[in-house]
Amino acid sequence: MTTTGTEWLTATEAAKYLRIQPRTLLLWVRQGKVKGYALSGTKRRIWRFRMTDLDTNLLAPDMLGSSQPSVLLAKGEQ
Repeated sequence: MTTTGTEWLTATEAAKYLRIQPRTLLLWVRQGKVKGYALSGTKRRIWRFRMTDLDTNLLAPDMLGSSQPSVLLAKGEQ
């Protein structure tokens, strides 16, 4: 039996892996922050996530915030 080294996760499993709520994960998919794969052939969209994609997104510098300084940081510099 061969393995490809790619582990597929459900939305619930991926959210648990990222330690966020599943709704937040699906919001991030719609915003393009996380890559998700929609399964076809169902009325309701079912998502699957690759663990390697989740790991890549965790290491991205802009995952949780923007590259622009926050308002609070700007006020503190004055």
